[in-house]
Amino acid sequence: MSSRPAHADDVDKICAALPETELGTSWGDVPTWKVPAGPKGKGFVLYRKPSPTALDPDTGEPYDDLLVITTPTEVEKAALVEDPDTPFFTVDHFNNYSAVLVQQSRLGEISRDELAEIITDAWAKAAPKRLVREHLEGRSDRG
Repeated sequence: MSSRPAHADDVDKICAALPETELGTSWGDVPTWKVPAGPKGKGFVLYRKPSPTALDPDTGEPYDDLLVITTPTEVEKAALVEDPDTPFFTVDHFNNYSAVLVQQSRLGEISRDELAEIITDAWAKAAPKRLVREHLEGRSDRG
């Protein structure tokens, strides 16, 4: 599975390709990918605004290009954060919350396939179980 490096543009393309998703807002006006589309949608990828809870250790300034991607459990979160080969990290603000942070400018450190897998896992956590089942069955029919 060697695909090209991931790019920030891939995030919206991957999210939009998943069943019943929409780019809406959460926390007021924060752009958030949700599933299912409509008022009952749950966020799974969020474009985080700069915040004093997530500071770049090199500059001391808030990150201005962060994504928040939910993870199925704390186990997957820990695996991504603790792997030195990935750009994923967390901050105290996200303690006890199954999600990782990543700078869009560092997405090229993983492949597009890896990014798609991580986002699909996030979608599957938020999506209705019926939808996940249908999507996964559809994928196995093609393989």
